[in-house]
Amino acid sequence: MDGDSREEPTEERAARLFGELVEMTAHLRGPDGCPWDRKQTYDTILPHFLEEAHEAAEELAEGDFDGFREELGDTLFLTVFLLRLAEEEGRFTIADSIASILEKMYRRHPHVYGDKTYESDEALHNAWEEAKRREKGKEDRESLLDGIPASLPALLRARRIQQKAASIGFDWQKAPPILGKIEEELGELRVEVERTISHSTDGSQTNRDAIEDEIGDLLFSVVNLARFLDVDPEKALGKTNRKFRRRFVKIEERIDTASPPPLDVLDRYWNEAKEEE
Repeated sequence: MDGDSREEPTEERAARLFGELVEMTAHLRGPDGCPWDRKQTYDTILPHFLEEAHEAAEELAEGDFDGFREELGDTLFLTVFLLRLAEEEGRFTIADSIASILEKMYRRHPHVYGDKTYESDEALHNAWEEAKRREKGKEDRESLLDGIPASLPALLRARRIQQKAASIGFDWQKAPPILGKIEEELGELRVEVERTISHSTDGSQTNRDAIEDEIGDLLFSVVNLARFLDVDPEKALGKTNRKFRRRFVKIEERIDTASPPPLDVLDRYWNEAKEEE
């Protein structure tokens, strides 16, 4: 237990508690530990790890720092748990992983831990990307886009792809042309949607693949605009999701969801919920 630590320096307390967490995780996995913990594998823990990371992001977006603290703790525990699994298999130790990230951060910050200087934030960023490219196992990559995880949320991955392309100057210079591109993609989508309406007799989409492609192009262009305007599209959409949920809940409070009223009534309730905000 932490006990009375009011007089203990923050860094010392953090180091002590982290050591306690490592020891607890080892005990939980040991013969006198928890049967459930002993049964866990990479495949069973990783989904929980990702879920906790998303929950931490949600708490931060809501401005709930008590919740953020708790969710980060959950994520840290699962990080240690995954490290413990690797250690048990003899692949590497927890200390090995910590040493790896420390060495990497020292290497990537020559302007802090060395005598290197950069003229601008852009020069610093480019040097960072170049250092990453030269690191072991990465110098043979065929593309700047290699290494962007395919498992990232699509909006975030689109943003990272565009950032990589922009690092060599393949980028928009002003916002208006991006708006024009969005309008162009929206027009192409409209053509495919109208084609469906004119050729379908039963409402089915005979050109679903084309519509999917155009929606993807439209979203990619919107992400480009958001990035250019220094807006995180993932965060922006998350904010809109929460706003929609907040207003929709107000509608639900006024109706019987098993027998909802007509759309015009729902629209009126929606507009009233907007006005309340």
